Amino acid sequence: MDEKKFEVKGTYQERRDFWKPYTKVLSAPNAVQAKERIYSIIGSKHRLARPYIKVESVSEMSGE
Repeated sequence: MDEKKFEVKGTYQERRDFWKPYTKVLSAPNAVQAKERIYSIIGSKHRLARPYIKVESVSEMSGE
């Protein structure tokens, strides 16, 4: 299956009352898989469960 590049934007809870914004570019076969990979990447790096990670947008990047 062809991998496409996606830009994913959102926030994650860094401290109790502080949500930190993030923007990641990653390869995935579709937008749903890109969202799942973000949960996996941010969750493992910052030791967070899904309720503490918010995905605001997933957009496919053209060309490149």
